[in-house]
Amino acid sequence: MNPSSNSNQTDERVEWIRASMERHEAELLRYALSLVGDLPSAEDLVQDAFFKLCKQEPGSLRGRLVPWLFTVVRNQAMDRHRRESRWPRAAESEASEVAGNAPIPSASVQARDDVRNLMSLMPSLPPNQREVVRLKFQNQLSYREISQLTRLTETNVGFLLHTALKTLRQRFEHLDHRPGQPPTSSP
Repeated sequence: MNPSSNSNQTDERVEWIRASMERHEAELLRYALSLVGDLPSAEDLVQDAFFKLCKQEPGSLRGRLVPWLFTVVRNQAMDRHRRESRWPRAAESEASEVAGNAPIPSASVQARDDVRNLMSLMPSLPPNQREVVRLKFQNQLSYREISQLTRLTETNVGFLLHTALKTLRQRFEHLDHRPGQPPTSSP
């Protein structure tokens, strides 16, 4: 085996891991925080996921790196939950602020208020619905990726998303019709 070939493979592997961390660390941290409820524990989960990634061959995860990373974080959080017999959740506002790149519209005050109101409604959803909504809209995972991660069928993922969005829409509309506030118009 050529020593320079081995060095090139090592350099490529290091670059793959570095690029994966840059691209996915913030979204994994936000997800981990929503699962375990405190930033140091969430950081530990994400760090452990990247340590496990170091042991993987890049080719073995081609096309499925993101679901693999989310699955590792989720499985570690579930293991921690089983060990501690509790699973505290972070406030939705705290989870969305961590890592700073949550897509919060700043085009208008109304849009920011709408996002804030929707986020305030998230804790009222059942945990399985909150999780699939987060994975779909905060982390842009496909139904298939969410299915693989949660071990639910794609149909079940779709049903949970549909139910969660319907519930959020109804509760959001109820917020818009509070006494003393004019109802907002919808396009």
